[in-house]
Amino acid sequence: MFAVHFFEKKNLLLSQLLNRVPTEGEDLKIKGRKAKVTSVTNVDEKIVHVQVVVETVTKSKFVVDNAKKKKK
Repeated sequence: MFAVHFFEKKNLLLSQLLNRVPTEGEDLKIKGRKAKVTSVTNVDEKIVHVQVVVETVTKSKFVVDNAKKKKK
């Protein structure tokens, strides 16, 4: 078992006990968001730091068509 700490830049996102350490370039889901592993660093024989890049979610705002509303 490995204590795996997932970081985005310097922010700790998640700490987990895992049987298998993720590899570089692997796609993950962390807290419901897609992430890609950029680097893996062994701190101790049981502690691993994993740097990830989380995809940004763009929210699109819909445009209301005012032509369909009734005019008074």
